[in-house]
Amino acid sequence: MRILHTMLRVGDLDRSIAFYTQVLGMRLLRQQAYPDGEFTLAFLGYGDEREQAVIELTYNWGVSEYTMGSGYGHIALEVDDVYQAAAAIRAQGGTILREAGPMNAGSTIIAFVADPDGYPIELIGKR
Repeated sequence: MRILHTMLRVGDLDRSIAFYTQVLGMRLLRQQAYPDGEFTLAFLGYGDEREQAVIELTYNWGVSEYTMGSGYGHIALEVDDVYQAAAAIRAQGGTILREAGPMNAGSTIIAFVADPDGYPIELIGKR
């Protein structure tokens, strides 16, 4: 078994695709509209989804926002340099939720940013 994807519901698909591709450097792997169901799916990632887990963005036509539940945590991305990655995201207009620095009660360098719908994304320094 392996993890295939994590699905997020988004309020503006083009805005979210731009964030994940232009700000986080993912590639749009595939996208398909389902007119009968009135939704569009977009799959994004850093590599071939046959080998790596990806993000599925679901846009339900006509729904522009969602309330995030208290059970949701975050998506984690490994980066070479957390300070540099957070600075680059900030420079592109991204929202920093937690500045880069050592994690609470540990030494791993982390930061948190938010995607356009407010989903937290943790940046973790390579070990």
